[in-house]
Amino acid sequence: MRTMSKLRVPRLTVLLAVVTAMAFAAAACSADADQDAELNVGSAGTAAGESSLGVVEVQQGDAIQIRSLEAITGDYSIVGLAIDRATAIAVNDYGQIHGFDVDLGASLDDLCSSDGGQAAAQAIVADSDVVGVIGTSCSSAAIAAAPLVTASGMVMISGGATSPALTSDLEGNPGPNYSPGFYRTVTNDVFQGAAMAKFVHDDLGLSTAAAIHDGDPFTQGLARAFAAAFEREGGTITRLSAINKEDSDMVPVLTEIAAARPEALFLPIFQPAGDFVANQAPGVPGLEDTVLVAADSLLNLNFLSLPQSQGMFFTGPDRRFAGNVNQSTGKTADDFVAAYEDLYGHKPGSPFWAHAYDATTLLLDAIAAASRVDGDTLIIDRAGIREHLDSVRGYEGLIGRIACDSFGDCGSNKLVVVRNIGGESNAEASMENIVFSYAP
Repeated sequence: MRTMSKLRVPRLTVLLAVVTAMAFAAAACSADADQDAELNVGSAGTAAGESSLGVVEVQQGDAIQIRSLEAITGDYSIVGLAIDRATAIAVNDYGQIHGFDVDLGASLDDLCSSDGGQAAAQAIVADSDVVGVIGTSCSSAAIAAAPLVTASGMVMISGGATSPALTSDLEGNPGPNYSPGFYRTVTNDVFQGAAMAKFVHDDLGLSTAAAIHDGDPFTQGLARAFAAAFEREGGTITRLSAINKEDSDMVPVLTEIAAARPEALFLPIFQPAGDFVANQAPGVPGLEDTVLVAADSLLNLNFLSLPQSQGMFFTGPDRRFAGNVNQSTGKTADDFVAAYEDLYGHKPGSPFWAHAYDATTLLLDAIAAASRVDGDTLIIDRAGIREHLDSVRGYEGLIGRIACDSFGDCGSNKLVVVRNIGGESNAEASMENIVFSYAP
């Protein structure tokens, strides 16, 4: 196993490319999702699948190639960098596979955008030695990247992209952007919308609400999920409004929303738009007493430190997993945080590091199970990687017990609502200031 001193600190690489439209036929059917086998961790010499997607051969002295594709620059980089770094730590903790090192290569930037995801995916699939990708941070980037990556025979496992469009509506219907070979350890936003709706209606006792999105697949999908769940709870949605990500003057949109005087306003949007909405909403007549609630896209130390975010409520993953152990590495969440602080001088700035760590070890386990050594060569069966992931049941990760459904949702589905205490010095404490728990 490689020592921590050899851990590669990802370098920031921004891929700026002219994007050409590409279409690929969907490949490979998922294995039977009802199979109830326990995950077999790292079975040396066991190869699954029938090479329907081809094989990758790794020669002695070379390394197994995987990639990390996250938002490592821009406004969402506080989230993407934590995910990217967690991936690197997980690779280091896991060590070799059948005597072969694992190489992450240079970190790739999804820019939290469709164009960024597509450009980076094109660079990844140009290297036929790559067998899997951890990413993306954002749903818009995943929607563009996943079809390219999975059509090449690789798998993609996300620790941050939550849109239902990428997997399913949780009622047996694939999302419009579902790609066989895409998986995620983060919770489907159908659950996140339901969690916030229940909290607003039942715990806050509010009966009317509005929501704002920016047209992004994540923000729009989550706003709609919240609206549907809130109405199921018996509440009334007064308005679903759209803003432009680039806007700084939110008063015109907020004025339209204020006409119905909603008791709550849900903001599943990103920075900097979230900064402007939170700052301007209290000054708009009709919104003076409206409770501002937000999603995990704003649940980071940067936003929590802003004075206008004081008192706001946020949905996010339940991070009460300090004692949880990742069964592939034997590391606890506390071990991870200590390693992260030692390397980067501070704790992770977003809540998705554990999801990325588990996504990485799931991928490495799948590679181990779908590969065999033949002389001096490691032969990795691409189809076997998918079959292994499709069969994951009862995997113990940092986020808790993991099972993958037939559309690639592998999250533990535990969510919380936290309330921002306020003040830069309280930002970290606010991320743990849980006022509501949701576990469907």
